[in-house]
This record gives sequence, structure tokens and C-alpha cells, in this order.
Amino acid sequence: MMNLQRSIQPQDSDLKRLLQRPVADNTTLSEVVRSIIQHVMNEGDSALLHYTHTFDSPLITSIAPYPLNEEELEIDETMKKALLRAKDNIERFHASQKQEPISIEIEEGVTLWRKSLPLERVGLYIPGGSAPLFSTLLMLATPARLAGCSEIMMCTPAQKDGTIDPILLYLASLFGITEVYPLGGAQAIAAMAYGTESIQKVDKIFGPGNSYVTEAKMQVQHVCAIDMPAGPSEVMVVADRSSNASFVASDLLSQAEHGADSQVMLIIYDSDIKQGSLIADNVEDELKKQLKSLKRSEIATQALSHSNIFIVDSIKRVITIMNQYAPEHLLLQTSFNDTLTQSVQHAGSVFVGSYSCEATGDYASGTNHTLPTSGWARSYSGVNLDSFMKSTTFQHVTKKGLLSLGPTVELMAKREGLDAHAHAVNIRLQELKHSLN
Repeated sequence: MMNLQRSIQPQDSDLKRLLQRPVADNTTLSEVVRSIIQHVMNEGDSALLHYTHTFDSPLITSIAPYPLNEEELEIDETMKKALLRAKDNIERFHASQKQEPISIEIEEGVTLWRKSLPLERVGLYIPGGSAPLFSTLLMLATPARLAGCSEIMMCTPAQKDGTIDPILLYLASLFGITEVYPLGGAQAIAAMAYGTESIQKVDKIFGPGNSYVTEAKMQVQHVCAIDMPAGPSEVMVVADRSSNASFVASDLLSQAEHGADSQVMLIIYDSDIKQGSLIADNVEDELKKQLKSLKRSEIATQALSHSNIFIVDSIKRVITIMNQYAPEHLLLQTSFNDTLTQSVQHAGSVFVGSYSCEATGDYASGTNHTLPTSGWARSYSGVNLDSFMKSTTFQHVTKKGLLSLGPTVELMAKREGLDAHAHAVNIRLQELKHSLN
């Protein structure tokens, strides 16, 4: 395994280059996805069957919800308990995010209020095939149900034998999701966004996927809302001489194994740069040792090849680097975690302390693991309860309120040249003044 690139005391002018994510040429990908979406728009179910037979399973014969029968699912009781415990934690944390209606009398006779309303129909994309991500179904279906979405449908690629992983079906049944379609890839995103003869379009699409799924979500968002832009998984770990090198290495590898295009970054702080380099040596020794036992070691090694270690002697530089990168996952494993926690400006999810491994958030601690990548944490939140809701504002203006506020509105409307707006106010003011005389 080649050692990670090291950057000692990087200058501001170098950070943009050093923090760059792996960039792939998506020109061909974009064209392929556009063609798939257009095919689904034009041909509907027949296009979905074509792509399903080509990429997933030739045994799917129709576009219909997969039959759910929980009694026939052979799920180990220990696994069921684990799933229910994770569901309970996710549910409790997301339930705490519920916002109460806000009401305020902004001035006498003018009352305003805001109410959160659930999205009506949402589509969940759950990566499947050889590695069904049942944890993602937990992360998406739990807040969707809490929010009160009346219709939840799900697409997940079928396995080669035409089946869907039983854990996914068990969870779908648990959440009352009856529309489970054995569909994957860009074609599934197109079906959710535009609808076909058998699939009703959704109001918003949630869930991660490969580069084709991600590109499809980006292309359909002019007709259907999506949860967020997303790319390859990433993590940034901050460590110092108090950190456990084996823990740090394990967290770097837990993200590196996601995919060859994943990226892991390590910031090491020490007032003595030589000591910082020794810490880096220890972490790299652990990486080599732990890589040997990983089934996905080849993938992890490729991810490490475009990753980086930053060695700095200033806490201020640590804060600058971590916020400029805006990582999907930020792990703080130092003796000054409180300072760093208070200084976080851009991160999808933050894990504080050596025992807060990223895997806990991926599965069962309760925070959501559907997070912004590729620097989008600067402007996007991870999936939360609000992701499945929208806010509607209300107002009630009394006669007294309009008599007071109306002239201000009329003046502003006239200045903008919107006479009908001004007239809508004036006609009421004249009626009120007439009735008062």
C-alpha cells in the first residue's frame, strides 16, 4: 500500500488543491443517464423492464409492487432486535426535531402563523443488489412516517434471482410500505420523478446510490425535489498525541471501503511538527495492519491513494482546514474537542470523542446517515424530520389591521408600478372608510 500524501504546515494558497475531491469525467455518464431518463419518459414500464433485465435480473416480468408477507420472511430474532433498537433511537432523535406552530400578532389586527405540513408522496431509493443497505431504509422511512407522509414508496434493485433482500422487506412491512418496486439505477429515479403506467410520480426523492443514481437525481430535480446533491462518501478525522492510532485508522478505513472514489482526510495537530509526523507514522502502520483483514481492502487502498494527511502546529489551522473541506463526516478525537466542536461551521455530521466511531451514526445511534458530500455541507443539511415536511404561512388581517397597514402597502405597490396590487388595498380601505362614516 502506498503511503497517504502528507502535507506539513500547508499554506492557504495550497489548501484548495490539497482538499480537492476525486474528479471523474462525467460527460459520458451524463449522456447515458439522460438517455435512460428519456427512454423511461417515452416508453414507461417497457423501458423499466428493459433496464431491469439488462442490469439487475431477467426474472422480473412486470412492473408491480413486490409481494410482502412478513410471516414468510426468515429474519434472525437477534437481527430483528438490533433493527428495532436502531429504529427506536432514530425515531426518538427525529421526533425531538418536531417544530411547534409559530403564531405572532405582528401588529394590532395583523396575525401571522406558520404550520409545518408533511409531503404527501415520497420515494425512497435504497441501494440493493449485492449489498442491500437496510440501514438507509431505517434512516429514511423513520422520519417519513414521523412527519406524516401519507404515501411512501420504495425502489431497490432486485438481486440476480429476482428477489429482494428479506431484511428490506421486513422493514418495509414494519413501516407499512406496500409499494416496493424491484427497480434500481437511473431508471428507478426516472420512474419516481416522471411516473409510468404502473408507478405514480412522487413529490420528493430520497436516498443515496451509485454515480448513475446521483446523476439521475441531479437531472430530474427540475421536475421533482431531491433530498440533496450527493457524491462519494468521505470522512475527516482530527487527531493529536492523545488519540488512539488504531481507532483513527479504523475510522479512515470504514469510509475508504465504501468505494474507490471515497476520500478520507486526517488532520494531526501537535505543537512539535516532528511529533506530529510520528503520530502519522503510527496511523499509517495501523492502516497497513488493518487493511490485511478487510474483504474490501483493494477498494479501500484505491480510496487511500487520493487521500491526505495534514500535519499542523496550530489549532487555528486545524479549524481552517476542517471548515474549508466541509466534510460529510467529521470525527474529533483530540484533547481539545470542546474548542473544535464550538468552531464547526461546515460538516454533515460530527462525531465527538474517540468512542464516537462513524459506524454508530451509520447504523443505530439515532442521527441520520444521509448526508451532504462533496462540500455541499456548506449549504445543505443532512436528512432530518424537516426534509419530509414543508412550511405554509397563514395570515389574518382584521379591518382595524388593514386600516393601519393598508396605506403602507398601497404606497409601496404604486412605487413598484403594480396598480392592481394597490387597487386591491384601496378598494377595501374605501369600503371601510365609507362604513365608518
